[in-house]
Amino acid sequence: MKQLLIEIDEEMATKLERVAPTRSRRRSEFIRNAIRQALWELEERATAEAYARQPDSEEAALDATVWEAAPPPRPSPRRRR
Repeated sequence: MKQLLIEIDEEMATKLERVAPTRSRRRSEFIRNAIRQALWELEERATAEAYARQPDSEEAALDATVWEAAPPPRPSPRRRR
């Protein structure tokens, strides 16, 4: 894992101390989860904005063949001679 050093203000430090005390291992996990959640929300927001700019057609919403690739053709069976 990569270590990061961050600075936070006193108010945030006090709130963090209440939910994840220094003496427990919970603090690092709490911060990792908070970062993970924030990154996920940014990705979701970017996806929503992309769909707002270019929405799916009604066909794509109702017909899976519009957005699913067709299966590759099967080779024909060889005939015995």
